[in-house]
Amino acid sequence: MANKFISGTLILTLSGFVVKAIGSINWIILSRILGGEGIGIYQMAFPIYLLALDISSAGLPIAISIITAEKVAKEDYFGAQRIFHVSLSMLCTTAFVLSVLMFFGSSFLIDEHIIRESRAYYSLIALAPAIFFTTIIAGYRGYLQGWQQMTPTALSQIVEQLVRVVVMLGFAALLLPYGLDYAAGGARLGAGAGGLAAWLVLVYYYYKLKRSLPVDGPVFEQEKIKDILKRLVVLAIPISLSSIMLPVVSNLDLLIVPRRLEAAGYATHQATALFGYLTGMSVPLINLATILTAAMAMSLVPAISHSFTLKEYGEIRERTATSMRIAFLVTIPFSVILYVMAEPIVTFIYNAPAATEATRAVAIAICFLGLHQISTAILQGLKKPKIPVINMALACIVKVLCNWFLVAIPAFGITGAAYATVADIGVAAVLNMCFIYREIGYVIEVKVILKNIVSAAVMGVAMYFMYPYLFSHIGLFLALFLSCIIGSVIYIGGMVLSGGVTRQDAAKMPFIGRFI
Repeated sequence: MANKFISGTLILTLSGFVVKAIGSINWIILSRILGGEGIGIYQMAFPIYLLALDISSAGLPIAISIITAEKVAKEDYFGAQRIFHVSLSMLCTTAFVLSVLMFFGSSFLIDEHIIRESRAYYSLIALAPAIFFTTIIAGYRGYLQGWQQMTPTALSQIVEQLVRVVVMLGFAALLLPYGLDYAAGGARLGAGAGGLAAWLVLVYYYYKLKRSLPVDGPVFEQEKIKDILKRLVVLAIPISLSSIMLPVVSNLDLLIVPRRLEAAGYATHQATALFGYLTGMSVPLINLATILTAAMAMSLVPAISHSFTLKEYGEIRERTATSMRIAFLVTIPFSVILYVMAEPIVTFIYNAPAATEATRAVAIAICFLGLHQISTAILQGLKKPKIPVINMALACIVKVLCNWFLVAIPAFGITGAAYATVADIGVAAVLNMCFIYREIGYVIEVKVILKNIVSAAVMGVAMYFMYPYLFSHIGLFLALFLSCIIGSVIYIGGMVLSGGVTRQDAAKMPFIGRFI
């Protein structure tokens, strides 16, 4: 029987790919409807919206997931519902306040030139309802994930994206004759509509779960509301700080990298272009390659919390080992593919071969990012959310130093910034693993990693020689596609032959395990 968290990982991964695919198609169509100027107006309101979401939820969904998993492990089902009700009341309050502030404060943001484009007004007020619904659905998802139910999250994400796209494109096209400001505002209505649709899906699953709970069960002393709120806040604050670290680091890059590129001898416009290659092209490819590990991390938090509550340390180590094996199984070949095929990939996706060197340099970060996502989830499940935050802060210092010294060296330039990104994620991941060893005694299996590396190296060599030959006969897209497919087959074959993937591993996989 498949591990529950592996099943959840697969479900969330598939939904992640579907959501991104729908989003990509939507972006292409919306760009054609609004044009460059309209997209600019459309995007003006987004940073304010993201800030409001960060404040309104502030790490609470993961905190809800952790505490709910703890209650479920003890079979304190009433206590789990009580946690949800208290947290939902808290989320509703913050979401409502921020939605109202967004709606009525939009004119202030425009008048005070905080948002310099006055035509973004309708986009701002259109996003006000989305703040409320997006915050609420995050709470529902956290609660259901605490029960290790990932299907509601996955399905609600797909429904949310579909409704958002339909409403977004419909209103954008309908209101375009009235002006770009109305069209952009109409497009932003899609976020609220999608949130409402997702909420209805989650409400259905919530009541379905509620009806399935036993009427009679063990009786537990119920926590006071103030104690629940205290526990939620204690967990949520470091989790929130962890998510805030990413934009903080990005802003530090914005301040340091272009300046140090100029110190290396690049003109301002050249420095800007190089910075765009790294942050706008290379880094997004890393995030795309770690969809599976991000999904696994989401599924792993309640699973680890459940086992930790029951003091099942052997189960924790087993789940940690399984998640690490899967993470390396996916991230190592993706790193090699991105390194070897960097030029055709950035040429095909961005039509920007100049981004090749930055992409190659940052490719290894895929392995470290996957490791960091998994290790952070494990520490959060072990009720140690502060540790990843501290480790990220230390890693940030390393990144700033690397950026300052490496980028200014002409021989490095923008690749120095890429290496700084690798160092940042790598240091944070390694520090996390040190603390995991201290907490549960887990050590990464070196033999497994070596099998991954050898198989990926063989794949990389084959792709290196295969692609130029295919390119000369069938063109860029087909050559890239076939090289990746054949390379993947070589990698999987190498892992099977070397014993890196066993029958037992395959048996744990959802759907596949039925045929093993």
